[in-house]
Amino acid sequence: MAAKKKKKKAKKWSGRVTRESDALDLKKGVFKLNDPKKIAASLKRSAEHSHRRKADPYRSALSMLTFYINRAGRNLPASRKKKLNDAKDELKKLFHKDKPKKKKKKAKKRG
Repeated sequence: MAAKKKKKKAKKWSGRVTRESDALDLKKGVFKLNDPKKIAASLKRSAEHSHRRKADPYRSALSMLTFYINRAGRNLPASRKKKLNDAKDELKKLFHKDKPKKKKKKAKKRG
């Protein structure tokens, strides 16, 4: 009888990054909170207290939130994605980065 080969478990590096990020010490379950303001406040607190991050606190917090949203991909329900995107807006407010985006001017048609 031939011996069956044991399958190696696939290493999910993206999950490890969320759990063991060297840049931020995230509160457990921060991305499962229902209030975008609480998510943003927790990320801000973590980013400001971290001494290991490479970028400014705003960028670190926003990067971790964006990373989580992108990693979840299609498995993230629309209602959850909306709350997380609302948390991005709250982060911008907390860090006073709420400048209005510039609208691109339409090119004039030459005729």
